[in-house]
Amino acid sequence: MMTPLELNRLGYRALIDALGFDGMIRFLRQFEPGQGDYTAERQQRLQNISLDDIFAEIEHHKPS
Repeated sequence: MMTPLELNRLGYRALIDALGFDGMIRFLRQFEPGQGDYTAERQQRLQNISLDDIFAEIEHHKPS
């Protein structure tokens, strides 16, 4: 079994080989911690939405 350090080195090497150094950096930046409280914001946005509302919205966007 690989150590965490070995796994990181192989992972970075795979990203560099597939994306180049700049691509690897751009890829990794996608996973930086965000700001705010996602859970609180989500609860506030969804507090007045029922499952029926969600299903109706899904049906509305389904192709005919």
